[in-house]
Amino acid sequence: MFRSRFLLVLLLPLLMLTMAFRQSPLVDPAPISVPAGLTDVQVGKAVKAALMGRGWTVGEQQAGSIAASLSRDEWVAKIRVDFDTKKVQIRYVDSKNLKYEVKRDGTRLIHSNYMGWMQYLSGDIGRNLELISATAS
Repeated sequence: MFRSRFLLVLLLPLLMLTMAFRQSPLVDPAPISVPAGLTDVQVGKAVKAALMGRGWTVGEQQAGSIAASLSRDEWVAKIRVDFDTKKVQIRYVDSKNLKYEVKRDGTRLIHSNYMGWMQYLSGDIGRNLELISATAS
């Protein structure tokens, strides 16, 4: 009995420390270059296809901007994708249960899964743009 409590007391701080390492600096992905010759409509379709392909729910759409959210278990992430015929920019908007915080020095942190989702989404958007460009030529 004593031994199990002792182990629990030792392992609990280690578990808490491990959970803290699940945060990464939140940096919006670098802008994605749009191949020459594509229209705003084509760029919007490429962005929307990438979002839907990754399970994002497309929300409010305006000229050159799409809001989207992703719900996984108890996590929710909200982003805005701004685009034109030159570049596509993904920006963090809000989240729930993704350990988002802003440090005193202004550094933003978020659960590392979010950063992976952004990496995959950026890659998909880039590939969609290249595919549309290749088929439009």
